[in-house]
Amino acid sequence: MSKSSTNYFKNSLVLTIAVAISTILATSVKALQVQVSPAKPRLGDTLTVVVTPDNPTASSPPSVTINKKTYPTFAIAANKYRAFLPTTPLQKPGTRSLQIDAGAETKQMSVFVGDRKFPVQRIRLSPGKSGLEATEHELKRVAELKALKTPQKFWDGAFLKPNKGRISAIYGVRRYYNGKFAQDYYHRGVDYAGAIGSPVIAPADGRVALVGRVSQGFRVHGNIIGIDHGQGVITTYLHLSRLNVQEGEVVKAGQVIGAVGSTGAVTGPHLHWGLYVQGESVDPTPWRERKFN
Repeated sequence: MSKSSTNYFKNSLVLTIAVAISTILATSVKALQVQVSPAKPRLGDTLTVVVTPDNPTASSPPSVTINKKTYPTFAIAANKYRAFLPTTPLQKPGTRSLQIDAGAETKQMSVFVGDRKFPVQRIRLSPGKSGLEATEHELKRVAELKALKTPQKFWDGAFLKPNKGRISAIYGVRRYYNGKFAQDYYHRGVDYAGAIGSPVIAPADGRVALVGRVSQGFRVHGNIIGIDHGQGVITTYLHLSRLNVQEGEVVKAGQVIGAVGSTGAVTGPHLHWGLYVQGESVDPTPWRERKFN
């Protein structure tokens, strides 16, 4: 074989190897990518899962399954999707198995959710309050609110504080009611001890999806407002004395929506602010401290 032929084959081999490496690298770059935050979640935190599929032309968005429960993802940019996964005080700490399905590609990974100690309170309700039970209409409307998964994202940036009162009860508190421990109960929100009539504002943009009144059967929640912020994120405002908005109304962050009261099952005037992700009550505090954009 001539020297020129030998060089030709050497060059061809080098070129073939280079093309193969480039193909492998390109495939690696395009492979399904998944990012999970926060880095060290604890019970009550909202897990954020951002998925970048390798096939931008897939007919349907990816899905995320954790412990056999599947959650939808929503588009947040070109070929980038996000799912919010709730954790609660009633769950056990430990490793969660995640499966991300995007088209024909599947990715398995695990996330460790740390333990968190929640305080215990002893609440004594008056005879007129302790016997209160939610009406069927009340439970139905609230369940429908929490089930909303509007694809559109309304909010932008960190959430605002809904009332200027001091915090009188944090998220996740376990309670004894009149001496009896509420086994499957945890405080599903944050309480603000504002004065009766003090303004309650929308902490973020959204659409009013529920306005309920004591006169309509909201015996436990009292006068209530529920706001749909989109993509499975819902906030609730309980025990209000005044309702300033109507169902279907679009509200902006900072807009007055009602006023603190003492309606429903309460021991005194306050605002109960709850935040739900995919139907589960999560700690609202991180949503005020950082941006879930």
